[in-house]
Amino acid sequence: MSAKIRILLADDHPVLRSGLEALLGLEDDVQVVGHASTGEEAVDKARLLRPDVVVMDLAMPVMDGLEATRRIIALELGTRVLVLTSQTEEDFLLPVLEAGASGFVRKTSADTDLLTAIRTVAAGEVFLYPSATRVLLKQYKQSREPHEAGPLEKLSEREREVLTLTAEGYSSAEIGKKLFLSPKTVDTYRARMMQKLGLTHRAELVHLALQTGMLKPA
Repeated sequence: MSAKIRILLADDHPVLRSGLEALLGLEDDVQVVGHASTGEEAVDKARLLRPDVVVMDLAMPVMDGLEATRRIIALELGTRVLVLTSQTEEDFLLPVLEAGASGFVRKTSADTDLLTAIRTVAAGEVFLYPSATRVLLKQYKQSREPHEAGPLEKLSEREREVLTLTAEGYSSAEIGKKLFLSPKTVDTYRARMMQKLGLTHRAELVHLALQTGMLKPA
């Protein structure tokens, strides 16, 4: 039996935390190992408990979710951060990814999307809604000019294809179907690509695709 995905819930509303724990408790492959009601507590609990995934609200007292995310990622525990928020993607998606989070889920969709998102980021993937690419492109182009291809010259054509599809939010299985490869082969291409580029987290691939202009409007 495979190990359960260990979850830390960080939200300042106890009723919501209880509801999320009840939802997650119905599943055999996840386990809530702790709670936090402030950003500062989330960082401390992450350091102590070393969860696989922190489900992080953005609007919390003492320290907001963005700063807590930055600090958790800086600890280099291997913990993924999944933002669960009522805030809009237009306002917060780019800051969330730049802080190092691996995904963004709307609270209004938690009952249908949260478990999928948790499993996705725990596997090292990035969870984004299909509309997210257009939001990211718009925000990124407003904030800075794309860089030249630079580091992408190190990549093969197939590695670039995997990079682009990963940045667009496709899973290894979905990329494999599009490129007629097995998911394991896709993972191999991605691992080799990340090593060439000196990246450690797949969310960084999204940033690189934005910087180099590889992401295109749908």
